[in-house]
Amino acid sequence: MRNLLTLTCIALLPVVSGCAAVALGGAAATGIIMAEDRRTVGTITEDQGIELKASSRIEEKVKDAHINVTSFNRVVLLTGEVPTEAAKSDAERITRAVENVRNVFNELKVGGNTSLQARTNDSVITSKVKGRFVDANKFSAVHVKVVTEASVVYLLGMVKKQEATDATEIARTTGGVSKVVRLFEYLD
Repeated sequence: MRNLLTLTCIALLPVVSGCAAVALGGAAATGIIMAEDRRTVGTITEDQGIELKASSRIEEKVKDAHINVTSFNRVVLLTGEVPTEAAKSDAERITRAVENVRNVFNELKVGGNTSLQARTNDSVITSKVKGRFVDANKFSAVHVKVVTEASVVYLLGMVKKQEATDATEIARTTGGVSKVVRLFEYLD
C-alpha cells in the first residue's frame, strides 16, 4: 500500500505541481512524503517559499519568458527560456537575492518559449523517470527530485553516492532523455 501511495504521489507531481498532497488526501499523503524526505520540515517549507518568491519576483521583472524555479535544500535550479542574456542574468540575480537561497544553477536558455507539446513531453519524461525509480526499488524515489526541460533531465537531492549512480543510470536509460545533469548533495 505504501509503495502504491508513493508511486501515485510521484506520478501526479508534474500534473498537480505541488498539490499532490491535497489531491491524495491532504495530511496523510504529506506525512508519508515528509517522513521519507531527508530535508527537515523547515527546509521543505523554505524551499516552497523560495520557489514562490523567486517566481513572483522574476515574473514582475522578466517579460516574455518561460521560467521554472525549483528549490531543493535551498539550492535553486532555473530552467526554461528567456529572450535575452540580460533577462537570464536578471533572473539569476533576482533568485540569489531571495532569503535563504544557498546557490543557484542557471540553466535558462536564450531563445523563444517552448511549445505546449514540448512541455507536455517534458512532463511525460519526468513521470517516466520517477516511475522507473519506483520500479527499480534501489532507493526511495522521494530522495531525488526530477526536473525535465527540453528533454534534459536534472536530478536534485540529498543522496548517497550509490543512489546518485543508480538515479543517473535510470534517468539516462529512460526513453526520450537527451542528457542528464546531476545537481546532487552527497551524504557519504
